Amino acid sequence: MKFSVESLETPALTKAHLSSMLFEKIGLNKRESKDMVEAFFKLIADNLVEGVDVKISGFGNFHIRAKAPRPGRNPRTGETIPIQARRVVTFHASHKLKEQILGVDRSEG
Repeated sequence: MKFSVESLETPALTKAHLSSMLFEKIGLNKRESKDMVEAFFKLIADNLVEGVDVKISGFGNFHIRAKAPRPGRNPRTGETIPIQARRVVTFHASHKLKEQILGVDRSEG
């Protein structure tokens, strides 16, 4: 089943758009569609908060990375300010997704 986002009014794919696609293409009712999308993103977020990497086959990997404290600078005043240690999420696209974005067909080999 292939989904199309050409009809979207904005270039962003939102949770509301995903819910609508589930409703239209798969036939779930609107409430089930919304709940499924919300549950999917909650599951991803909960795992990341716990420090567990999320790997979605054929799409990519979300990693939690610890950043050390470092000196920063206020761009307006030039004043040096400390930047606290923190955790950030990084995303690395899979080779399959990168090839799709570039328009490469693996079967042409």
